[in-house]
Amino acid sequence: MDAVVKRLIKEIKKEGDQDAFAELVDLYKDKVYQIAYRMTGNGYEAQDMAQEAFLRAYANMESYDESRKFSTWLFRITTNLCIDRLRKKKPDYSLDAEIQGTDGLTGYSQLAASQNLPEDQVVTLELQEWVQREISHLPEKYRAAVILRYIEDLSITEISDVLDLPENTVKTHIHRGREALRKRLGNA
Repeated sequence: MDAVVKRLIKEIKKEGDQDAFAELVDLYKDKVYQIAYRMTGNGYEAQDMAQEAFLRAYANMESYDESRKFSTWLFRITTNLCIDRLRKKKPDYSLDAEIQGTDGLTGYSQLAASQNLPEDQVVTLELQEWVQREISHLPEKYRAAVILRYIEDLSITEISDVLDLPENTVKTHIHRGREALRKRLGNA
């Protein structure tokens, strides 16, 4: 995949090839959306953040250092956009709130459920909601590190590149985020 990505980036940089960029978007759209969704907790905001991340990546493609991994650069853009959005905005939505125009549906109904038995789906969904809710209460720096490590399964080095932090700081953020989560989940 790295060879394909490098070829696409060269085409984009050299010719501004929008078809090549569309292929690049297609390769990374799901991961970028997942990161944005985990950071914001809102599907619509995640779509906006993912779209904005790709727009910024395209606009700044000349500044991309081809000696580094493209996904790391793109995930950094996405994470930074989400952190900026979270800092600028106080939460004005709640997953508990009923969605207007529906018959009692809440934001939780937008979360993906597994294909287990209905009883298992309810238990799994409640657990996911609980953990996601508790993750959303973590400070942004810990939230980003925990999401990238445990949900997106990135290495410490990759997280260090995405967040532009030293590896020891990333380890500290992950540890403190995990401890804060443990306390929150233990008290609930």
